[in-house]
Amino acid sequence: MNVSKTTLLLIFFIFSLTSYGQVNNKSALSLEQIMKGNDFVGHLPEQISWSDDSKSIYFNWNPDRETLSSRYKVDINTKTIKKLTPNELISETNRGTYSSDYQWKVYEKNGDIFFMNTKNYSTTQVTNTLNYESNPIFSGDEKYIVFQSNTNIFKWNIKTGTTTQLTNFINGKEEEKEKRLSIQNQWLENQQLENFEVLAERKNKQKASEYRKELLRVKRPLSIYLEGKRLRGLKISPDLNYVVYNLIRPAKNENTKVPNFVTQSGYTKSINARPKVGIKQATSETWIYNIQKDTVYQVTTDSIEGIFDKPAYLKDYTPKDSIFNPKYKNPRNVTIGSPIFSKDNKAVVNITSQDYKDRWIMNLELSSGKLKLIDRQHDDAWIGGPEVGWFSPGRIEWIDENRIWFKSEKTGYAHIYIANVNTGEIKTLTSGNYEVLETKLSKDRKSFYLITNKVSPFEKHFYHVSIKTGKMTQITHLKGGHEVTLSPDEKQLAIRYSNNTTPWELYLMPNKPNAKMVQLTQSTTEEFKNYSWKQPEIIHFKSRDGAKVPATLLKPTADKNNGAAVIFVHGAGYLQNVHYWWSSYFREYMFHNMLVDNGYTVLAIDFRASSGYGRDWRTSIYRHMGGKDLDDQIDGAKYLTKNQGINKDQIGIYGGSYGGFITLMAMFKYPDTFKSGAALRSVADWSNYNHGYTAPILNTPVNDSIAYHRSSPIKFAEGLKGNLLILHGMVDTNVHFQDVVQLSQRLIELKKENWEMAVFPVENHGFVEASSWQDEYRRIFKLFQETLTK
Repeated sequence: MNVSKTTLLLIFFIFSLTSYGQVNNKSALSLEQIMKGNDFVGHLPEQISWSDDSKSIYFNWNPDRETLSSRYKVDINTKTIKKLTPNELISETNRGTYSSDYQWKVYEKNGDIFFMNTKNYSTTQVTNTLNYESNPIFSGDEKYIVFQSNTNIFKWNIKTGTTTQLTNFINGKEEEKEKRLSIQNQWLENQQLENFEVLAERKNKQKASEYRKELLRVKRPLSIYLEGKRLRGLKISPDLNYVVYNLIRPAKNENTKVPNFVTQSGYTKSINARPKVGIKQATSETWIYNIQKDTVYQVTTDSIEGIFDKPAYLKDYTPKDSIFNPKYKNPRNVTIGSPIFSKDNKAVVNITSQDYKDRWIMNLELSSGKLKLIDRQHDDAWIGGPEVGWFSPGRIEWIDENRIWFKSEKTGYAHIYIANVNTGEIKTLTSGNYEVLETKLSKDRKSFYLITNKVSPFEKHFYHVSIKTGKMTQITHLKGGHEVTLSPDEKQLAIRYSNNTTPWELYLMPNKPNAKMVQLTQSTTEEFKNYSWKQPEIIHFKSRDGAKVPATLLKPTADKNNGAAVIFVHGAGYLQNVHYWWSSYFREYMFHNMLVDNGYTVLAIDFRASSGYGRDWRTSIYRHMGGKDLDDQIDGAKYLTKNQGINKDQIGIYGGSYGGFITLMAMFKYPDTFKSGAALRSVADWSNYNHGYTAPILNTPVNDSIAYHRSSPIKFAEGLKGNLLILHGMVDTNVHFQDVVQLSQRLIELKKENWEMAVFPVENHGFVEASSWQDEYRRIFKLFQETLTK
């Protein structure tokens, strides 16, 4: 009988799924409880919003553990909570745009446009079509509501109810009205017209008729043909005279395939997933349509400061005895964001380079398409930070007709800057060794409402800051994390608050310093509250390069201490896990409580690249993932042996996604530091991962092969000595199952024996099924019990 390679591979994975026996657990917590997730903890309030009259708070909740969460409403006066009926759900308004006096609001819901009077909350439905209408705004004179339908812009006259189409973008290419004649045929036609008067007269009559029709033709918007490009970022100026839009030419790339073996049909299905890093990037053009002149013209970028600059890392690939040329012949590809308009029709744009090294904020002259620099932010690594770039798109907003605000990491931390677009003067509004995380301009445009970690990197608080004086006033004070949603009248705060041991709940608070926070929801289960959750201690240890690395420490009582320790590595790379609020890794936190009950010490590190600590902390992994971020794990292990009395031969490590990657690197590059490790949904080769995340950090494999070689675990697999457990979902469309399949083949070829793989056939990157979570962590617990305890 012939056995295919695929069948053999499946047999291999089936063997790897062999069930482990239950390992003795001394904790009052069980893995079955913990891995139920929210069914054990409680379903917490989410997606907070306010009613338009500022009298009610809406939120998603599931206190009764139903199949799906439902929408709830709490009256802020009576504190009464009720579940919304289907009719109430339909009538709930979405966020929208207000008129300058805040008397009127326009918003989109279910693909239609609505217009509301905020004095009596009466609503007019502007559109009711099968097309999808979106992005409604008021015109500058507030006589019209302007909205987008499919790929075109329309205006609705508030007084008359008349709808007018302002643009006419058409997919495809413009067909020639008359086919061009060959030189021979054109000569013949000219001769016929010259020889026969009747033919010449008929042609003249035809031209006269066409001219008269053109004179009588109702004016319509210019037909603009997209010619196979995709229309994006469609915006119109407040005076309705200029339309700015982007045309995207997609790049042709090969996508990856993720096979799904467990399907309802019984057939293996192939999921069309994302391409890999290093793919060709789409190119973008920005154009302006002048409605009054019925003309279009392109915004050119070759005059932008630094547009020809090469990235510094290319010096490493300059041949010896050659001089590095720091300039390209052609301008770098950039993306011009949608314009942000002032009330008097000035426009500014956010421009980012495709190599992630630059961000420009520029004036855009609408009448000519010319650009003028306001601010340039450059980083030899990559531009990022909260509301600056990368995971958080750069924000810009007008304060008045002359000034804009934006965020920059110029000082190493994300702060607010105010620029005068006329004079070019830029002033700093906030400063210090902390991050401004979220920013909202007040209605009167005299102050900002902020979320910052000014108190410490481990707390998030709400502030007011005066634009005139820069004075900051702290509003919230409870130790922990505050997620704030401001009421429309700006008098009340709906707050999701939590601390280390208490999950997120909904609170109400007046928008005043030191006002009392009133708890509105009670979400945690009795089962969850019956356990005494341990308060993590936040510590710092010194790394080999002198940096103070933050971490949380959980320690067992002296009578239970088994001399072993586990280091947990968080995922995403750019994420924070050392803090005083309820962790997004709440299952892991509960598992760590169970480990402590069983005598383990648990250290969780905010290693280099974690968020919340500024630019230099983030970019310290540039061109070397598994460099300083891995050093921090090794130095953390040294801290445990030196300061916490841990046996150097009883240290394990585990983590998922980026944490799984670090676990692999730790087991391969520092085999004498960790006795065992569990790598969950881990990246084994960065050249397999996606472009948007990987290219800013490592550039591209073709252009920066050095970075990929020293950052990919598969290159170091030969170093494995300890006990490695690999766990991965087979339908992972983020970190593909292919990564660990390739790694397993490498380990086989290296004749490594002390490793196991467990696969989860129905799980994507983020596990969903409680049974999968439980099986996964049962294996991890068994690994540590069998290899770290004596």
